[in-house]
Amino acid sequence: MSLKHAILILLESQPGSGYDLVKRFNSGLGWFWNAKHQQVYQELKKLSEAGWLSFEEQAQDSRPDKKNYRLTPAGHAELQRWLADPVQPVRTNDALLVKLYGGNHTSLDNLREELQRHRQLHAKALDSLLEIERSYLALPAEQRGAWRLPYLTLRRGILGEQAWLAWAEEVQQALAE
Repeated sequence: MSLKHAILILLESQPGSGYDLVKRFNSGLGWFWNAKHQQVYQELKKLSEAGWLSFEEQAQDSRPDKKNYRLTPAGHAELQRWLADPVQPVRTNDALLVKLYGGNHTSLDNLREELQRHRQLHAKALDSLLEIERSYLALPAEQRGAWRLPYLTLRRGILGEQAWLAWAEEVQQALAE
């Protein structure tokens, strides 16, 4: 997957400006696809040049004109092509796992501190995801249907964080021995 397909997904759901897309990334896709502000704007330019997006400019008084993007028929066709193609499982590059693997070359205190720092980050992420889940579950049933598939991605995130924290507990116990 690439950033361009994530942008196409977001714009297929709802047209918007670069600023709107960054906000949507931060509140949804950002949990499992990382994109920086500048990357989104650069990709919007490329997608427009490729003919996959069109935009309308909206004048603003105190800022540069705002561009509101939407998919073109060619952009929709590319999105449909990509959605039909199989994707490869993600391989993880995790520096903490490399440190743990080579842990015999450092102190146990160093490993414990690093693990504790990561546990705090994962616990905070889990709390945030659970808060989003509570908001989803509080929606009336007729509104939940529209969010069913994003909710399933949320559940994957929750289960992933819970599994990571359970694994970290095992590691902590092993390092205490």
